[in-house]
Amino acid sequence: MIGYWLAIATSPRIRLDFIELQGWDGKHVALLEIPAASSAPVRFQGTEYIRVGSNVQELSRYPEYERELWHSFDRMPPEMRVVKSGLLGTDIQELLILDAYFIQQNLPVPSSLEGKLERFSDERFIAISDNGTYSITALGALLFARNLREFPMVASKAIRVILYRNGSRIKAVNDITAYEGYAVSFSPVCNRIYDMVREPEIIRSERREEPMRFPAVAIRELLGNLLIHQDLSVSGSGPLVEVFASRIEGSNPGSLLVPKDRIIDAPPRVRNEALAAFLRRIHICEERGSGFDRMEEGMASMFLPSPLVDTGPDYTRIKLFSYPDFSSWTKDDRIRTCYMATCLRYIESIPVSNAMLRDRFGIPEKNSAVVSRIVKEAIAENRIRILDESAGAKARRYIPYWA
Repeated sequence: MIGYWLAIATSPRIRLDFIELQGWDGKHVALLEIPAASSAPVRFQGTEYIRVGSNVQELSRYPEYERELWHSFDRMPPEMRVVKSGLLGTDIQELLILDAYFIQQNLPVPSSLEGKLERFSDERFIAISDNGTYSITALGALLFARNLREFPMVASKAIRVILYRNGSRIKAVNDITAYEGYAVSFSPVCNRIYDMVREPEIIRSERREEPMRFPAVAIRELLGNLLIHQDLSVSGSGPLVEVFASRIEGSNPGSLLVPKDRIIDAPPRVRNEALAAFLRRIHICEERGSGFDRMEEGMASMFLPSPLVDTGPDYTRIKLFSYPDFSSWTKDDRIRTCYMATCLRYIESIPVSNAMLRDRFGIPEKNSAVVSRIVKEAIAENRIRILDESAGAKARRYIPYWA
């Protein structure tokens, strides 16, 4: 009852643990373990407190201390914050999948626990305290946790995948959450999504084929982007992939770091640098900002619309669409794809021609008039423009509106 009362009296909510011990003199001792504040001062019944000497005072009475406290939050990346402390080496082994680090990088696995812990400390997955105990950082938990539910501060960051029966969220067929760390769960989650979008088996000339409605590379890059660009300081939500009959939606907390119109050509910006750096080392993602380019190339390989990006103050959502044929595309699909294809070629120093766009859409040459109409729509919507207005219709080349 006391624990519940304390929990509802604190904001933001934190995990409070009571530890019961037997004292040397035979007395019963109860300790209350309170985690350090990670992103904001913790308020008790609406008031923030700080210890000054041997006394507890209201934080608002000490503006210099308050300013220094907020600066400490700004300096520490969320991925480096401690999510569990006061641990022994054996506790680390129970909480983290240590061997996965070495196996995924084709490194020899140390024969001793101390050797493994030393490498994890070098990588800042764990930290050694002055009293000889260990702490696990958010980075270490997110990458190698056996079960993220053991780390309440980042448990909501586990990858969740929901499969729906049709095109709406009314009926969920399957809902899974991968509670292992990203370095371990990424490939299995990708494989689960591949299975969800796999078409019924087809037999052609005694050869079995199981085509997917979406390209594997686009799914993989979508998931990788959700992980490395999520805002770890936002509690209660994490990377989510929703699979519908004709689309996939991937969302994460945190706004897009670049303008969505410039997502292909803008210099790469990564919200979680250490997380991205390690996932790159094990070939899960790329830091150089090519994830969306590869997503677009994957969709183009199957003549599907370019990914749709939506963002707000606290979320980013990427949508992939799959249609049986070009006639099912919406006008927005056509214009967006025309623009994205033009951007992708522009950063390769190649102005786009009608023929290139026809290939991108998978439209036969005899239907080239269709592409001409799409180009006119894209120009009217100020998505692309003609490189040389004096060029004849067949010689015209197109570049993005911002070029």
